[in-house]
Amino acid sequence: MRKKELYERVLAWFEEAMPVAETELHYGNAFQLLVAVVLSAQCTDKRVNMVTPALFKAYPTPEAMAQATEEEIFNYIRSVSYPNNKAHHLAGLSRMLTEDMGGVVPCDIEELQRLPGVGRKTANVVAAVEFNQPAMPVDTHVFRVANRIGLTTNSKTPLQTERELVKYIPAELLPKAHHWLILHGRYVCQARKPKCGECGLTEVCCFYRKQETGDKGIRRKEVGSAL
Repeated sequence: MRKKELYERVLAWFEEAMPVAETELHYGNAFQLLVAVVLSAQCTDKRVNMVTPALFKAYPTPEAMAQATEEEIFNYIRSVSYPNNKAHHLAGLSRMLTEDMGGVVPCDIEELQRLPGVGRKTANVVAAVEFNQPAMPVDTHVFRVANRIGLTTNSKTPLQTERELVKYIPAELLPKAHHWLILHGRYVCQARKPKCGECGLTEVCCFYRKQETGDKGIRRKEVGSAL
C-alpha cells in the first residue's frame, strides 16, 4: 500500500471512530495549559489534573506565579514526577512571561521554546491545542502508534516522526490527529499489551500484520523508551 493511501485510510478511520478528540488535561486559558503540559512530562494527565486546581487557584496568572518561590510551587505539585525540576521551570517561565512577554503566552513555537522547561513537544502542544496551529507534538504514544501502524518509516527520534507526520497529514487535521494518535496509544495501542482485538486499523497496521505472521522482531525495533 502506498504511503498516501495508508494515511488516507487511517485518518478516515479516526475521523469516523473518534470524531471528538481533545486533550484530557484540565485548563482554563493558555497559561494554565502551558503549566499543565509542563507538569505532564513523564506523568499521567490524571495525576496532573489532581494537582492543578489548587495550583491554579493560588496562582491564576503568570504574574501571580512569578511572585511565588520554587518551594511554594513545589508544595502544590509534590505528587507529580520530578517536582523539584518542574517547580524550578514553572517559577522561571512565569517570571519570563511577566517580565519579557507582557504576561501573554506566545503562540509562536520558537518563542514558546524560549521559556524555561518548554521543549519542542510542549511548545507544539500549546500551539496545537490552544492556538489551533498545524503542529504535531510527538510524545511516546504518538511515536509508538505511528511506527507500529507504518505511518513513519525507520523513525528513530521524535523530530523525525514529527516531520514525516506533518508531511502527510493535512495541515487542518494536524491538531486533531495529534489527539487521535495519543488517545489510541493510551487506550488501545498500548506499549506492553496492545489491544489489537479492539482496534479497527488491523487491516492496514504493520505491527499487527507482522504479529500475525509470527515476526516478533518489531518489538525490538520500538524505541519509545528513549523518549
